[in-house]
Amino acid sequence: MAFTHVLAVAPVSEMEPAVAWYERLLGRPADKRPMPGLADWHVAPSGWVSVFQSPQHAGSTLLNLVVDDLDRAISELAGRGIVVGEVQPGSQQVRFAAVHDPDGNRVTLIENPVM
Repeated sequence: MAFTHVLAVAPVSEMEPAVAWYERLLGRPADKRPMPGLADWHVAPSGWVSVFQSPQHAGSTLLNLVVDDLDRAISELAGRGIVVGEVQPGSQQVRFAAVHDPDGNRVTLIENPVM
């Protein structure tokens, strides 16, 4: 089986506050709003982050985003009003830090993932 895209979906309780938060996180408006209750950001050629209104599932997602420079990413997010948690070491030279959206979905920024 071959896959062409990976979609990471964050269920949220209220659409517009969530979209505003993800706009700050990702540094730009959604690329598409294909239907009510859905916003998509194309963060890589075959990877999307989607925010989907689903109150019964809100806060249940773990989303990992790989960044080149964790310190720079944290600084950029602070400038956008998003405070990221403490940087944690992983194995080898991996470092990561997490932030939560308004519904509690966890977004982890990862530097130097072991691939």
